[in-house]
Amino acid sequence: MIILYHGSNQEIGEIDLSLGMPDKDFGQGFYLTHLRHQAERMALSKCKRSQGKNPTVTVYEFNDDEARRQKLLIKVFDKPTEAWAKFVSDNRHASRTGFSHNFDIVIGPIADDSMAIQFRLFEQGYITLRQLARKIVFPKNNSQHFFATERAVKLLRKVEVINL
Repeated sequence: MIILYHGSNQEIGEIDLSLGMPDKDFGQGFYLTHLRHQAERMALSKCKRSQGKNPTVTVYEFNDDEARRQKLLIKVFDKPTEAWAKFVSDNRHASRTGFSHNFDIVIGPIADDSMAIQFRLFEQGYITLRQLARKIVFPKNNSQHFFATERAVKLLRKVEVINL
């Protein structure tokens, strides 16, 4: 079992994959992290953006052994690489290009949201994929676990809600 955290401006009841924002690093779905402090930062940030007043971290257990037994398709990016940068770039433009992947779960670093210009420079051929991978890394220790399918979400069990 792995403990994962989701930071938001509200407690998460049922996970609804369709509520995830499109064109994110790994696609539209449900994002968590194994770093509690990162989830707390996200909860505070979401409240600030939405003028919400209830920063909340919902804590889950993830049964990774069961995920392997069920042969879920899991992609892991251990560090920012060219393959990671390309995957993030493809997902961030998926609604425009029609890109999709078939992974149930994707795990890896977070791309810095302030780096949109770097993605444009890559798309226009001004920088290489290698340069993009070096430039878009989020500056703090981070991690994201992305759940893309109902099959994957069923292996999450809510264990706690933390109101900040």
